[in-house]
Amino acid sequence: MMDSSFPFTRSDEEWRRLLTPEQYRIMRAHGTEAPGSCALLREKRPGRFCCAGCGQPLFQSGGKFESGTGWPSFNDPLPGSVGTSVDRQYGMVRTEVHCANCGSHLGHVFEDGPPPTYLRYCINGVALDFESD
Repeated sequence: MMDSSFPFTRSDEEWRRLLTPEQYRIMRAHGTEAPGSCALLREKRPGRFCCAGCGQPLFQSGGKFESGTGWPSFNDPLPGSVGTSVDRQYGMVRTEVHCANCGSHLGHVFEDGPPPTYLRYCINGVALDFESD
């Protein structure tokens, strides 16, 4: 991943020191966590979900919903907090979601969410930190 195109950068060595092996595999190598494996899936307190790599606020807890997929799901990111790109891995075309500040892979966005946006930001829980209000 090319870090130089994002405002917040670290060397690969720094990312490996900062992140757990699972976080590195997901956030820097575009992996995914097992469904239902993250405690943030059940987080319901008021607050915000931030990038585990750089601390950028990404989603407010009020936009989180239970999608039944096994990953934390949100219907709207905070303005300017995420970016997207086309993901053509595994023989399908999806929209990848990454942190707009550091470029870390967060998950994917799908057009099967609830109103009003009808979007489902399906996010790997280990890519997130939670800050309660």
